[in-house]
Amino acid sequence: MPHITDVPEEFRARAGVFVSIKKHGNLRGCIGTIAPTKPNIVEEVAANAISAGNYDPRFQPVREDELEELEYSVDVLQPPEPVRGIDELDPKKYGVIVRAGRRSGLLLPDLEGIDTAEEQVSIARQKAGISPDEQIKLERFEVVRYK
Repeated sequence: MPHITDVPEEFRARAGVFVSIKKHGNLRGCIGTIAPTKPNIVEEVAANAISAGNYDPRFQPVREDELEELEYSVDVLQPPEPVRGIDELDPKKYGVIVRAGRRSGLLLPDLEGIDTAEEQVSIARQKAGISPDEQIKLERFEVVRYK
């Protein structure tokens, strides 16, 4: 792990981070944190990258012989803000967090195949196990994406 003074200032802050791994354009792993759990963004990225490659329950752990075929992207989440309704969302610009009680689902912005706020909210509901008829609270957030 690099010493914190060797890291650019922007990565010394704390933030939620998602790390996505793709192989030949297909998702191979994605794990993240809505809120920071580590002392800085560098450590958050490292922890989530390890988790995305080894512990995403949708996929088998990444094997050493796959490493050269993988592409990584990192999304650093900006602080979320509450919204009153779906009309304040834009899936190309904002990610969404859907909450009902203790359950929450998050979908990153600007994902291929997600063109409407309705689709975005529906998928986030599914991820959280929130049925379509349950009352929800919505939050939106922007990301800084590194590829």
